[in-house]
Amino acid sequence: MIPPSPHGPELSGPLLARFRLARGWSQAQLAARLCAAAGVATLSRHEVSRWERQVRVPGEFWLDWLAVVLEIPRARLSGAAAASRHTGAYPATDGSRARRALLALAQRWLADPDGSLLPPGPPTVRTPTAPTSAVRTLTARTPTAHNPTARTSIGDTPTTHASTDEMPGRAEVTHVSGPTCGDRLTSDDPAGWLAGLRRLDDLSGGADLAGLGASRLGRVARAVRLAGPSGRRRLLPVLAEAAQLAGWLAADAGDPAGGLTAYRLGLRAATAAGDRMLAGHVLGSASHLLAGVGDPAGALSLAHAAYTGAGPDAPAGLRAVLLHRVALAAALDGRHATAGQALAAAGRVADRYDPRREPPWLYWLDPTELAAMTGRTLAVLGRPLRAEPLLRAGCRPGQPRATAVYGGWLARAYLDLGEVEQACAVAGDALLAAVRAGSVRATGQLAEVGRRLAAQRAEPAVRRHAALVTAARPYLPRRVTPPVVRGRRRRPASVDT
Repeated sequence: MIPPSPHGPELSGPLLARFRLARGWSQAQLAARLCAAAGVATLSRHEVSRWERQVRVPGEFWLDWLAVVLEIPRARLSGAAAASRHTGAYPATDGSRARRALLALAQRWLADPDGSLLPPGPPTVRTPTAPTSAVRTLTARTPTAHNPTARTSIGDTPTTHASTDEMPGRAEVTHVSGPTCGDRLTSDDPAGWLAGLRRLDDLSGGADLAGLGASRLGRVARAVRLAGPSGRRRLLPVLAEAAQLAGWLAADAGDPAGGLTAYRLGLRAATAAGDRMLAGHVLGSASHLLAGVGDPAGALSLAHAAYTGAGPDAPAGLRAVLLHRVALAAALDGRHATAGQALAAAGRVADRYDPRREPPWLYWLDPTELAAMTGRTLAVLGRPLRAEPLLRAGCRPGQPRATAVYGGWLARAYLDLGEVEQACAVAGDALLAAVRAGSVRATGQLAEVGRRLAAQRAEPAVRRHAALVTAARPYLPRRVTPPVVRGRRRRPASVDT
C-alpha cells in the first residue's frame, strides 16, 4: 500500500523514499530498475540517496522514468521537485543542507516509523563540534559574550556565571551552581549526567552549555560505536536523548545548522531504539528551531511528522506539546485555520495531562507552560487580549530564559494593544532576563520588539528602553560559531549513512 501524502509541502526526496519503501526496495534496487527501464547504466544507489536526502533534485529525464518505475503521477513528481528547488532558499543559509537532510529523513521516518534509519552494523561517528577550550571551561563564546570576565571550570562542579552588576539599575545575578548537577555531569552513568545537564539548561543558556552538550554527545556516540550488540541496544536511547539535548543547546546558542545535525542523529538513534515518542520529541524540537529562524513551512512539515509519527499511544502531555508545535508553525506560515484547529486539539488533549505518565525528559512540562504556548500562538494570530494573561503567567520568577522568551511575545502583544509603556517595561525585564539566561534564542525574540519600538522613538518610554538596550549590549550572549578546522566547520556528532 502506497502511503498518503504527508501534511505540509511535499518534497521530491521524501516522496521518492516513501514510494520506494512501500515497495520494499533498497536504493540499489531502485537504481537498477531505473537503469533497466531507461536503457542506461549510469545511475547508482548513491545518486538515489542524494535525491532522497534532498542534496540533489532529479532532472526531467529521470523524473520521467521515476514516474514509470514507481508509478507516481508525473504531475505530482514535478510539483514535488519544484517545491524542493524552492526550499533551497533557507533563511539561515548555513543550515540549508542540514535542513534538507532532516526534512527528508523525517518524511522517510513518517513513512515507516518502526523501520531503521541507521545503516547496518556499528555506526561511524564524526567528532563533535565543541572545541577543547569549550569543553574544559564554561565561558561565553569567544571571548565571553554576555560576561567578558567570567571563566568557570567544569571539573567536578559546573558553575555558570552571568554577572551584570556593572549595568545601571541591576541587582547582582545569583550564580548558578550545585554539586548535585556536577556529580551527575561527571558520572559514568549517562542517564545521571543527562538529567543534570537538562536541569542546568533550566538555569543557563546555550551560550554556556552548547559546548558541553556537544562534548557529551560525542562521548555517547563513540561508546555506541565501540559497543557490542547488547551494549548498543542499551546506549541507543541515551544517544537519542543526548542528541536532542545537544540540538536544543546548539539552537539556543544561535547555531541552527549544528542543532539540525544533532536532531538528525537523534531521530536516527530514537528510531533504532524503537522509541517513537522520543523520535517525535526530537522532530518537535527541530520544528521549534525552524520556526524561530524564519522557516515556518519547514517547521510545519516537521511538526506534522512529529505528531503523526509519535502515534496515538503517546501520553497526553507529549501530544499537547507536539500539537502546539503544529499550531505555532501554522500561525507563522499564515495558515490560521490550521493553527486554530491545532490549538483546540491541544486544549482538549491537555485536559488529560498527567505528569506521572509522561517520559522523564518531559519533566519541565506543566499547565502553566502549556498555557504560555497557547498565548504565544494567539499573539501570532493577532489575538493579543486573550494572549496577554497566558504569556504573563509564563514569565516565571527563577526561570530567566522563559521570562525572556515569553516576555518578548508579551511585549509584542502589548504593542498590538497600543500599550507602548507596558511593552517597554516588559521588554526591559525580558532583556535583563536574557542576559541572565545566556540564551541567543531569547535575545532573538526581543529583536522584533526593538524594531517595532524604533518606529515610536519619540515616546519617553521608548527612549528609556533604547538606553537600556545600549547598556546591556556588551553583556548579551553572542551566536556560537563552530570552530574552523582545516578549512571546514566542525558539527555535532552524527552517524554516517
